[in-house]
This record gives sequence, structure tokens and C-alpha cells, in this order.
Amino acid sequence: MARGKHAAGAFDRSSTIAVVALATLVLLGGGTAYAAYRYDLASAVRILPGVTVDGVDVGGMTRDEAIRAVNARVETSLGGDLVVNAAGREWHVTPAALGTHADVEGAVDRAFAVADSLSLVSRVYHRVVQRPVTAPIALTLTYDEARVSSLVQLINGEVTRPAMNAGLFLVNDELVVRKSSPGEELNRQVAASRVGTALERLAQVVTLPTKTVKPTVKASDVGKTIVVDLSDTMLYLYDGLKIFRQFPVATARAPYITPVGTWKVVRKVENPAWYNPDPTGWGAGAPLYIPPGPGNPLGTRALYLNAPGIRIHGTYSSYSIGTHASHGCIRMYISDSEELYPLVPIGTKVIIKP
Repeated sequence: MARGKHAAGAFDRSSTIAVVALATLVLLGGGTAYAAYRYDLASAVRILPGVTVDGVDVGGMTRDEAIRAVNARVETSLGGDLVVNAAGREWHVTPAALGTHADVEGAVDRAFAVADSLSLVSRVYHRVVQRPVTAPIALTLTYDEARVSSLVQLINGEVTRPAMNAGLFLVNDELVVRKSSPGEELNRQVAASRVGTALERLAQVVTLPTKTVKPTVKASDVGKTIVVDLSDTMLYLYDGLKIFRQFPVATARAPYITPVGTWKVVRKVENPAWYNPDPTGWGAGAPLYIPPGPGNPLGTRALYLNAPGIRIHGTYSSYSIGTHASHGCIRMYISDSEELYPLVPIGTKVIIKP
């Protein structure tokens, strides 16, 4: 019996020691956890080590310190040079001038939020042993779309090269025979998008695409053009960009004029009648009306221009061809006017050059 009591007592003592040890460990663990909690709470005013904002190491900084550090970097970046290339030329502008703004405070808030993604133990570990986390935070940048649009419009105005249509043109009283050629302009929608992307990334260079502008009139589309040269009293009929026919003519004598400019054929008449256009002036004494037929001042064919009172017509006064003899109209030999007539549709361009 004595041995049994001794064994039971020993068991009770061992159990008591184990319970006390376990309780001690629990108490110690609870104290450590509480200490860790208090440490984490006190350290929460600083960003975890290793966190960066736009490449700036903000680990261990308070919110105000981090905002100042990132702002210093941002001010330098927004004041830097952005080179815009287009059509072999370049323009220099700063992101700040285009209204670019960085959400520094939002980025710093995200830097603090990195800690929330970790457990308490992990946060304490990184802070105590200064073990950096890998957490790069990107800045969110916005820009003024109206300023970007204005920049693109400015560049477009400087690089635009209009497409040149083929045709014959009177330029500074000289005849210009021009082939078609393509033009060039910015693709403005794509250009604005590229500038915006460059600003959001704080890039240093951006290239804007141009697009080819096709001419609307090629040489094969030109058709017929009449050119009257007052200096050599000749009429040239062009087919496309090449002379197709040429005829001697008579034009106005002083003080009358055959008007220089670009006109068009608005009406065609075979065997026209003549109505005296100035019965109290140069037509005084002439009949008010002369029917079609021999002796009619308009001959057998007449092309009416949109230049007031001006026609290209045949004449029975063949001796006047090659001189300045009319009151403004362009006279042709009867046979030449009849040859020209079917070759010229209504709407044909007529250029009269000095």
C-alpha cells in the first residue's frame, strides 16, 4: 500500500509541473504576441522597408516624408524635356506644360497598404530585421486632353503637306501644268493617343505617325482644258496635261479687254443668232438682231463662258485672226470653231492668260 501511495504522489507532482510549464509557455506566448501587436501598431506610421514609389525608396518613411520625397522626383520628371517627332521634325515640350499631374498621395497610400497584405508576424519580421519587401508602386498620371489636342493641332499645321491635284492652273498670271502628288498629314487621333501614353509613362521621346493624303484628281481625270494666250493670240486645247489642238485667234482691242482669269464653258450653240449687246455704245448703228447665217458676227459655232458677255466663236472676218480686234470675245476661223466645238463639253475649264 505504501508503494502505491508513493507512485500516485509522484504522478500528481509531475502533472502539476507539466501544467505549470504549459501555463508559463502560454503566458509567455501571449505576452510576445501582445508585444508584437503593440510594436506593429506603433510602427504602422512608417512604410515597410523595400517599398518604392516610382523608383523612390520610401521604406521606413512617414506619410509626409514619403510625399515630399516622391514629389521631388515628380517635379523633376514633369519639368523634363519631352521630344515629339513627326515627319522628320521635332518639337520640345514639358509634361507639366501639357497639364500632367501625378497622384503622389494616392501612390503613398498604396505604399502603406502593402503592410495590410502581410500577416502580423510577417510585418513584424520585416520591420525588426529590416528585411525589404519587393513592392514597386507606380504613379498614376493624368494630363490635360485639351492641351494635348492643341499641341497635336499645332504640329499638324506645321507638317501638313496638302495633296496636289493634277490640272492646269493660272498662278500669278502664269500657266501652271501640274501633275498630281500625294500629301501628308498627322493621324491626329493616333497622335493624341501616343502623346497621352508618353505622358502617362513619363517617356522622353514620342514619335507621331503621319498618313498619306491621296489627290482627288489624277492626270487621267483632268479632261479637256482651253487655254487662251493673249500675248500670242493663240488658243490651246489640252487633253489632260498635253496640248491636243491649237488654233490662232483674235482677242480684244484697246480699250476693250478679254478678261484674264479662270472661267468655264456654260453653254454651246450651233448657228447662233446675234443680239446687239451695246446698241448705244460700240454697237450703235448696228442691227439689234442678226439671224444665223453668213455675216453673223458669231459665225456658225459659239461657246459661251461664265465671264460676262464673253464667247469663243467663229468669225467671217477672217482677216482679224491673229490680231487684237474684238470687243472682248475670242474669235476663231469658222472651220476652226467647228473643229473645236464637238471636242469641248459644257463645264470645260477655260484659262485666259495675259
